[in-house]
Amino acid sequence: MNSAGYSLSRRLRAVGVLAGAALLSAIWLLWLLGSPPTGGPAPPHTLIILIWHWPFSDRPPELPSNTCISFGVAHCHLSTNHSLLASADAVVFHHRELQTQQARLPLAKRPRGQPWVWVSMESPSHTHGLGRLGGIFNWVLSYRRDSDIFVPYGQLEPHQGPAPPLPAKKRVAAWVVSNFQERQRRVQVYRQLAPHLQVDVFGRANRQPLCANCLLPTVAQYLFYLSFENSQHQDYITEKFWRNALAAGTVPVVLGPPRATYEAFAPADAFVHVDDFSTAQELASFLANMNESHYRRYFAWRDRLRVRLFGDWRERFCAICTHYPHLPRGQVYQDLQGWFQA
Repeated sequence: MNSAGYSLSRRLRAVGVLAGAALLSAIWLLWLLGSPPTGGPAPPHTLIILIWHWPFSDRPPELPSNTCISFGVAHCHLSTNHSLLASADAVVFHHRELQTQQARLPLAKRPRGQPWVWVSMESPSHTHGLGRLGGIFNWVLSYRRDSDIFVPYGQLEPHQGPAPPLPAKKRVAAWVVSNFQERQRRVQVYRQLAPHLQVDVFGRANRQPLCANCLLPTVAQYLFYLSFENSQHQDYITEKFWRNALAAGTVPVVLGPPRATYEAFAPADAFVHVDDFSTAQELASFLANMNESHYRRYFAWRDRLRVRLFGDWRERFCAICTHYPHLPRGQVYQDLQGWFQA
């Protein structure tokens, strides 16, 4: 091959190499542009929370896909459809229906590793049959602060703006009660208190029930409300404190867990605790002789805080999704009875 031919051959090879490199670069660029970005967050998984039996009802509410979004919780779907057992991210069992055997645990069909949630907002005194539930449940949802999913009956949250005016007060003390049993401490305290303080009793126990929309307006007319729990247990502070008293705009006189527990939820000067007095007569005298300026100090919290109630079971169940990423995997309550009734 002469020098001219050799030179042409070299140029052709160079062109071929450049063309090949350009083709590879084009292919790589097209692949890069068409590939999904790496390292970015994966689309969030929508958690399926299966409620095996809706609390206190054989007819569960409608549960549209935006149910939890309405409570500020995204990517969370509540369902009562038993066919979702195999795919649910967690299954919820409310204890009352297990206790009455309206619902049964589908142990034979339980998917391996599926978290089960035991739920109760009742006190240990009214919770039975826990002995047969050991070694089954992974998480607990209750009013107890040491629960995996802690859902109180209410809480005080920051509030800006003027506090709503206090309702006008016409009478001294009110108590709404349906379950009235002489063995209960609250009934014993009431019996001791009544001779020394005017207490108007409403509810089925006194054959004066109040309609759902009548309770708060009625209680609001009173200076004090007897927020007496049916039993005294750890963290057991119910709507008797949050709704019937604080939300109504009256001062709660509380009988329940120790004062320190109430102070973990509310300011120390937002309530009167029965245990602060040696006798019921001493308590009655304290309430009856309170002047107006002293009384109004019990509402100082309203300038910066407001009551938020948690009474909707849908909101309680949506809270499972909020806690889900942080819940302990592999945990099992081997002695559920021992834990709850401690």
